[in-house]
Order: sequence, then structure tokens, then C-alpha cells
Amino acid sequence: MSKNKISKNWITKQSKDLYFRESKIQGYRSRAVFKLIEMNKKFKFLKKNSLIIDLGSSPGSWSQYASKEIRNGKILAVDILSMKERDKVNFMKGDFLNNNIYEKIAIYFNSKIDVVLSDLAANTSGNKELDTYRTGVLCLNAMNLSKKILRDDGVFLSKLFMGSIFKEIDETAKKCFKKVVKYKPLSSKKESKEIYIYCKGVLKM
Repeated sequence: MSKNKISKNWITKQSKDLYFRESKIQGYRSRAVFKLIEMNKKFKFLKKNSLIIDLGSSPGSWSQYASKEIRNGKILAVDILSMKERDKVNFMKGDFLNNNIYEKIAIYFNSKIDVVLSDLAANTSGNKELDTYRTGVLCLNAMNLSKKILRDDGVFLSKLFMGSIFKEIDETAKKCFKKVVKYKPLSSKKESKEIYIYCKGVLKM
């Protein structure tokens, strides 16, 4: 199949996607925003004074929504990809696993924070099992960062895919947090193995 035909098929599917259309109507940067909106309604973790970091933030719809919910807090978006500026959101370009970026994050907040959001996903390789595993590793790395920077009652919310690494993620989360919930938002595509893990309350090791 030619690239042009694949592109046209993608555009056709997107135009039929309720959440894609609604994101355009409401002025959000991607349909992924509705996953965060739904999960925040369920778990109620974004407060007006929250200090949050949004990992894998580009194109920025999660930070965009968070900026509407948070009035007096701080939002730091981090990604290896560029992201358009947004009011009340500070953007840092780089890999959060890089020590230099970690130091900048620590300096920016200068305190423990309330929420770590991670919508990180590995670049697709064509091998679904490998992509699932790589995304799972990103989730574990984001969880490790969360243990260092979250307040005792802080929240870690991350994407992952059902696969071979799921058990390790689930077991690690239960060792690190008091409450662990797996949740699939309605806006996640039915055919996708994507789910989210919501963790609250850092356990003392």
C-alpha cells in the first residue's frame, strides 16, 4: 500500500473518531486529553494548587487541560520532542532519564511535588511485543522518578500496554505505592492494549 493511501486511510479513520473531532472542536491539541479528563473526574487528583510534571508531554493536550484545572500551582512539561508554548506551562526539552534534566527538574520545583503524569510511549518499530516492552520500561523509569520527587500522598499516573512486562510493573507499583488501580479510559481505542496505572501514596522503603 502506498504512503499516500495509508495517509488518506488514517485521515478517514480520524475524521470518524468522536474524540478526535471533539478535541478539534474544543481546541485541544490531541484526543488523548479525554483520557486525562476522564481519569481526573474518577480519581480527582488535579487540585488548584498542584505541582505537577507531565512526562512525554508533546503535543501538549494533557498540560493544556491541567493548566485549566490548576490555578496557583506549577506545571512542568518534559519531552524529547518540541512542544508549542502554553500559558501557565513551562516546557523543558530533553530526556527525563538524563541526569542533567533530572537536576533541572529538582531545581525548578525545589520541593516534593503532587502529581507525576506519564503518557510516554516508545516509538513504534513494527514489533508490537517489543514496543509494549519498551513502553513498559518507560513506565518503570517514570515510576522510579516518582518515588524520588513525589510527596508522601502524591499521585503517579502512567500509560502502559498489556504484555509480558505488565506483571513486573504491577508488582513494582504495589511495592512503591499504597493504592494501585489499573484503568482503561473510554476514549482509549477498544482494539488497543493500552491501559493506565493510577498510584497514590508513596510507601517508605
